[in-house]
Amino acid sequence: MPGNHRTGLPDEAFFTPGTSSFTEFLAAHRPGLLPTAPALPAGVQAAPGRFPHGTTVLALTYRDGVLIAGDRRATMANLIAQRDLEKVHPADDHTAVAFAGTVGLALDMVRLYQVELTHFEKVEGVPMTLGAKATRLAAMIRQNLAQAMRGLAVVPLLVGYDLTAPGGGRGRIFAFDPAGGLYEKQHFHAEGSGSPYARGALKKLYRPGLTRREAALAALQALYDAADDDSATGGPDLHRRIFPVVSVITEDGYERLPAPQTEELARDMVRQRSARPDGPHADGPHATTPD
Repeated sequence: MPGNHRTGLPDEAFFTPGTSSFTEFLAAHRPGLLPTAPALPAGVQAAPGRFPHGTTVLALTYRDGVLIAGDRRATMANLIAQRDLEKVHPADDHTAVAFAGTVGLALDMVRLYQVELTHFEKVEGVPMTLGAKATRLAAMIRQNLAQAMRGLAVVPLLVGYDLTAPGGGRGRIFAFDPAGGLYEKQHFHAEGSGSPYARGALKKLYRPGLTRREAALAALQALYDAADDDSATGGPDLHRRIFPVVSVITEDGYERLPAPQTEELARDMVRQRSARPDGPHADGPHATTPD
């Protein structure tokens, strides 16, 4: 960061009026610290199989807000690079972001995004609206387009509880493409290589008014189906006790489900799958709850 290395004090850049965007501040004074800075010399082609990639993440709205979840596996070509990667992170009190794609760039982008929201609130005195948060993240993704074209894409999934929504607060889901395209999704969505299977499962399991437990079980069932058909997605690891990350955002804010609760739900789901390997039927009145 800018600073006077002899005195240890901030330099003039910190006292010069500017925008409320921390990303723009970095771009002006320390562009090399941006995760979207060019990582490869011109003409050098990336080899995506040499970098860990993470999948799969999903989100769904439920009775009290919105739930976001992700498996824990990262792959590097045909290898498992990490078994306990955290892909779901709080962005602020009422917003969370999960990611699929190049892990190193994604984690840096998430950290920068967290600082971006905090910086804006400190400068402006009010938090960003949820729509503005989605637009700001889309702009950050767009800055990574050159690396995405070389195979180093980052595709986040953003969720939040909109306290200012007409008719009362509600959970909202935003998806993006590698070029920074922004799309609001209704009810549920998934990203990553296992996302077609996760979305297919959620089409069967989703219904309006799910309880928190039902929504969590639906998410776990969808991740299980993704892992069943996509080798890059990791299912529950009962022996190592590695389970998906499941978080919810309600009017009260962000909450990650406690590890014992997630484990209990995952083990319950695996027991159900022992009797019905293909998962619950879509027309069952308790499709997302234990038989």
